[in-house]
Amino acid sequence: MEPLPGLSGIFGDNAGLVTQAIYFVVSFVALYLLGRIVVIPMVKRLLDRRGYEDSVKKPLTKITQLVVLFVAVALAFGFAELGNFLTAFATIGAAATLAVGFALQDLIANFVAGVFIFTDKPFKIGDWIEWDDGSYSGIVEDIDLRVTRVRTFDNELLTVPNSVLTDGVIKNPVANDKLRIQFLFGIGYDDNIHRATEIIIEEAENHSDILDTPEPSVRLTELGDSSVGLKSRFWISDPKRSDFVKTRGEYVTAVKQRFDEEGIDIPYPYRNLAGGIEISNPSELAVLSED
Repeated sequence: MEPLPGLSGIFGDNAGLVTQAIYFVVSFVALYLLGRIVVIPMVKRLLDRRGYEDSVKKPLTKITQLVVLFVAVALAFGFAELGNFLTAFATIGAAATLAVGFALQDLIANFVAGVFIFTDKPFKIGDWIEWDDGSYSGIVEDIDLRVTRVRTFDNELLTVPNSVLTDGVIKNPVANDKLRIQFLFGIGYDDNIHRATEIIIEEAENHSDILDTPEPSVRLTELGDSSVGLKSRFWISDPKRSDFVKTRGEYVTAVKQRFDEEGIDIPYPYRNLAGGIEISNPSELAVLSED
């Protein structure tokens, strides 16, 4: 690269390096400012248009800023004709990235999983989620690029690596505007199945928080050792964990009271024990009883 006019007289043989440095600084500043003024606001508008929350927009905006910085540095090296240096820098950077990648596999996996959570939106802050086949559940309090914080219903705070939530099945009961609830009622074999079914349906229709459409339904699903299983299915709107527990509890209580009033039994399992005790030496037993 030809030195800028006037620099040769000041810096002599180093005028070419000074010229490259000037080109690098000027081009870097120009490209970085262009990215800050154009690219980052454009990404923010795109995130707003997609309806992402602040907890999602902030980390994605930080990632965009890092990308703008990296691109500005790379292009500035090119404009300053520092290609050899850039190649060496890229080689060293690639080797360092590989080494760091092996050392930080879990961290990188959680970071990537966090990006997927932000983009796919399987849940959001305030949602009630369950994972690990229902072993864990709670309300999402915070989501970042490495972990998700969940408050259990026992008021315990769980810090869950994001990869745990993306590698398995997550149940989000409140993702939609309606939730179906199921409950299995057991009645005795001698009780009237049709009357019990009518009571279960009537109490669902009488509850103000249970929807009329879709209609509540009851199916005979089990013939157990001591009871006949009638499974009730009904729907609630705008579901939350508290609404789910409250509505189900009130409904089951109402059905139980009706069963009691009409003499319908809710049996519990029982076992008959039969057998005897064999005494091999009665004389020894007599001696023990005397002692």
